[in-house]
Amino acid sequence: MSTKPQLSFWQIWNMCFGFLGIQFGFALQNANVSRIFQTLGASMDDIPMLWIAAPLTGLIVQPIVGYLSDRTWTPLGRRRPYFLVGAVLATLALFFMPNSPTLWIAAGLLWVLDASINISMEPFRAFVGDQLPTSQRASGYAMQSFFIGVGSVIASLLPWILAKAGVGNTAGPGEVPDTVRYAFYFGGAVLLLSVGWTVLRTREYAPEELRAHDTTVRMPASEFDGARARLSGVAWLLAGVIGALAVWRFALDKQLYILAGLLAGYGLALIGASVMRRDRALAQIVGDLHDMPAEMRKLAVVQFFSWFALFAMWIYTTGAVTQVHFGSTDTASAAYNEGANWVGVLFAAYNGFAALAAIAIPLMVRRLGLRVSHLINVTLGGLGLLSFLVIRDPQWLLLSMVGVGFAWASILSLPYALLSDSVPAAKMGVFMGIFNFFIVIPQLVAASLLGFLLKHFFGGAPIHAFTIGGISLIVAGLCVLRVQEPRVAAVAATGH
Repeated sequence: MSTKPQLSFWQIWNMCFGFLGIQFGFALQNANVSRIFQTLGASMDDIPMLWIAAPLTGLIVQPIVGYLSDRTWTPLGRRRPYFLVGAVLATLALFFMPNSPTLWIAAGLLWVLDASINISMEPFRAFVGDQLPTSQRASGYAMQSFFIGVGSVIASLLPWILAKAGVGNTAGPGEVPDTVRYAFYFGGAVLLLSVGWTVLRTREYAPEELRAHDTTVRMPASEFDGARARLSGVAWLLAGVIGALAVWRFALDKQLYILAGLLAGYGLALIGASVMRRDRALAQIVGDLHDMPAEMRKLAVVQFFSWFALFAMWIYTTGAVTQVHFGSTDTASAAYNEGANWVGVLFAAYNGFAALAAIAIPLMVRRLGLRVSHLINVTLGGLGLLSFLVIRDPQWLLLSMVGVGFAWASILSLPYALLSDSVPAAKMGVFMGIFNFFIVIPQLVAASLLGFLLKHFFGGAPIHAFTIGGISLIVAGLCVLRVQEPRVAAVAATGH
């Protein structure tokens, strides 16, 4: 086996540049979809259920795309065809979403948009693992975080900038303002052009080259026990059905149906995999989930608490800030729309701080290692979210976003650097897709539980989503201490 050659700064720049556009679309979605839903008549209680499209499409799409891209080879390579197809579909969704005439069409377009972004985004994670030697992977993922930050700053600020430029920021009942509409048009163009740059300006290792460079330590694979998986699947399926019946029988919060469906869906996947031939995609994905490395299991817990917190922030910031800091819940009022634009500024701020943090993170890793660096960063994010509870001047919320920015940059880079050295190159895509289960599962759990928790324990006040989110980030930081520092990464970090 041979070591992959070191890539230059500009080679890493080109291979990560497409993330600028992907995150442009993702940031427009995060900052404006709740606003679009509320404008089209959704109540605050319905927002988490409507947002289920985002995590559910990721749960379905990412492992499938990862599995397929591991087995694809075309004149464009194995990852780049997925970059391009996802970018085209996401661009079309961005063009149509702000023109949705009804709430159900907007919800459907969110499914299309999020699925398309996931088609592009998942192979980008595997792309870094494919192209870079272990010693450069933290830098590669940090470069992705840099572009994520830059793209998100501009995208999140766009409605506010357009309003300052005189574009209409209010509209009639049920109509999306022109500031949001034009921002989505611009975002679609940026997404397509930046992904096109990466597709045209990079190359990929052929499968035989990747095998020659693969230095992953081989661990004995456990045999996938079909009979045991089938019994487990039946148990999970029954748990989901019983949970759904309990929600119906006792008239519990309807969002809890999501959690019941998640349990039942996992059971069905296990049952399906247990009766399929081992060479079928579902059987292999479920088998790899069953056999995933021990360090990946520990990182899954870290990811769960991290993304639970992020999802709480994304879906409730508009409702919290417009209500508490701008004093309005009327979506047609100037105060509400001013507050909604300010949410875009706050999201731009945390992404801007994330871009700066992405520059600092490799330096932190060299001095402190991957684990301690991640602990510090996500703890800062947790404190930033908790500060929303005491700050009342919306201008000072920018300070809260400093901590959130450091957490965001770290979440998007260091867990992947911890993971990529523990999985084989031939399955980098599918393992990255499986790892992303632990991004989307906490979002599904959040969509199930957050509305219930806020209603029954916090009087329905959306500001307390930040209480839950802040504590969750701090727990994620403590859990990362259970993960082993990769030996090669640790050596590279210390320079010895």
